[in-house]
Amino acid sequence: MSIIAGTVTVNAAFLQEIKEDAREFRQLLTQATAMLEPAQLPALDCKCLVDLLGKLRDQLALHFTLEEAYGYFEDAIDAAPRLSQQAETLRNQHQSLFAEFCQLVELSEQLLYHEVGEERIEQVARRFQRFRAELQLHESREHELILAAFNDDIGGGD
Repeated sequence: MSIIAGTVTVNAAFLQEIKEDAREFRQLLTQATAMLEPAQLPALDCKCLVDLLGKLRDQLALHFTLEEAYGYFEDAIDAAPRLSQQAETLRNQHQSLFAEFCQLVELSEQLLYHEVGEERIEQVARRFQRFRAELQLHESREHELILAAFNDDIGGGD
């Protein structure tokens, strides 16, 4: 079954897969947040952390790829060309956010191969929390962009 949206045909099964991937991404992010809470750090299982952050890295790559490949930005720009600079800025942030997260994964992997110091674990936790805040701000700005484009498209500025 396909749904026609303008000139784009969306496969319903594919759309469901995208939704499931987004759900898994949010679940992994929530798990990592809980694992890296200050109260949890003394009992942190470094192997579990590395595995979790690796899965989250893969889901983050998929998340950004889907946003870029399936028109989240182009639809906003087509609906409201005045938003093109904002859309381009947000799209460019994907690369820097992903690179930042990859560095975080590498830092967490060092916990497995070096003496684990409490300060190193705390460093990973701080960097993760900073990344999560940056990602949340980024996602919020994407949402605002889509709403602004939608508002322009339907003429809701009255």
